Amino acid sequence: MKAAPPSSASVFRSPYFFTMTALFLFMTILYNEDYHAYLRSSWTTSELSCFVSGRNKGEKLPFAVGEADNSCDVFSGRWVWDDDRPLYNEAECSYLYSPLCDKFGNPDTDYQHWRWQPKACSLPSFNVSVVLETLRGKRMMYVGDSLNVGQFYSMVCLVQKFIPSSAKSFSTRFNRSLRIFRAKDYNATIEFYWAPYLLESNADDPLVHHIEKSDRIVRKDSINTHGDNWKGADILVFNTYYWWMTGLNIKILQGTFYDQNREIEEVAIEEAYRMAMKNLAWWINENMDPNATRVFFTTLSPVHENATQWGGDAKGNCYNETVRIDDEKGKYSGLDNDKNVMKVIGEEFAKSRYPITLLNITQLSSYRKDAHVSVYNKRKWSPLTPEEIADPATYADCVHWCLPGLPDTWNELLFAKLLYP
Repeated sequence: MKAAPPSSASVFRSPYFFTMTALFLFMTILYNEDYHAYLRSSWTTSELSCFVSGRNKGEKLPFAVGEADNSCDVFSGRWVWDDDRPLYNEAECSYLYSPLCDKFGNPDTDYQHWRWQPKACSLPSFNVSVVLETLRGKRMMYVGDSLNVGQFYSMVCLVQKFIPSSAKSFSTRFNRSLRIFRAKDYNATIEFYWAPYLLESNADDPLVHHIEKSDRIVRKDSINTHGDNWKGADILVFNTYYWWMTGLNIKILQGTFYDQNREIEEVAIEEAYRMAMKNLAWWINENMDPNATRVFFTTLSPVHENATQWGGDAKGNCYNETVRIDDEKGKYSGLDNDKNVMKVIGEEFAKSRYPITLLNITQLSSYRKDAHVSVYNKRKWSPLTPEEIADPATYADCVHWCLPGLPDTWNELLFAKLLYP
C-alpha cells in the first residue's frame, strides 16, 4: 500500500523545512538584488551590451557566414590612427548632398583617419565585393531620423565607387520619404525611409519637419502607417531617439490627425518611448521572417553640445574640437544620454520572439567630439552665413556627423554583426 502524502502539519514540523525555507528566502533576496542591480547597470550608455534578442543558442541567422568570438565585445575598444582611411572621399560620392564638411570649409581632416579597434579582437575589413554579394537580390533599408540618413549615405558612398555609372541609380519616392540607391547588376537596393519617431507624427514631412519641441505630436500605436512601406525588406536598420529628447512630456494623439477634435495626452518621455518600442517589436514579430530576414536597432547617437562634459569652457561645444575624448578607463558617457530610455530598449527587445540585433554605437561615438558637422554645413538649402559661422555657440551642429567619418564605422560594425552575429 502506498504511503499517504505527508500532511502540511508534518511538513512544517520537518527539520528540513526551516533550512529549505531559509535557503529559498536567501536565494530570492540574492536573485532580486542581482536582478535589480542588473537593471540599474545594464542598458545604460556605457554598459549597453550587444545582444541578439529572441535567438536560440546555436541558431544560424540569415546572412551569417560564421559566429563571433563570444569573448570579444566589438563595441568595447579604442580609436586608433589609420593612414589608409578614409574609406572614400567626399568628392567621389556624387549622391552625398549633406553633410559636406570638406566642401563647406572644414580645415581639419584628421577625424577621417580614426579606426575603431575592439579590445579583444579585430573587425573584419569592409569588403565591398562581399557586401554587394551579400545584398544580391535583396533590399536593405534604413529607417528613422537624420542620423540614420547619415548612416544610409555612408553605406551608399562605401559601395557606389566600385559600381560603374551605368550600373547604378538613385531615386526618391513619397516626397523624398523614401530614397533608393540601386546596384543594377546585383539587383540590390540600399534604401532609407524617413520616420523620426517610427510611429506617425507631425514631423513626418522629410523636407519640412522643423517642429518646435513643445508642438511635436506622436500618434498612439500607429506603427503600420509607416510600417506598410517597410514590408519586403530583407535587412532593416532602425533608429529613433533624438526627436524624443524634448526635455518635456511627449504629446500623444489618441485618434488620427484628421479628427476635427483631437484628443491629445501628455506622457513622460520614457513612457512614450516604451510605447514606440512595443509597437516596433510587435511589427517585427508580425511581418518579418526570422529564417530569411534580419533586423538591427542602432542605439542613440550622442551629441556634444556642452563642452563642460569633457572639461571644456561652459560656452563651448563641438566647434573647433579636433581631438577625441580620452577615456582609457571606459567611464565617459556624456551628460546628454538618457539612460532610462536606453534601458527601455533592452527591456522591450528582450521580450521579442524575433531575433533583433542591437548595435551599440553610443559609447564609441561619445568619444568623437571631433567628428561633428559643426559650422561646416548648411541651414536648409544654403551654407551658413559669415555671421552664423562667427557664432558657433548658436549655429554649430553638434548632433550630426561629417562624411566620410564616424557613420562609416557604424556600417562596419553593422556588417560585422550581419556576417558574424
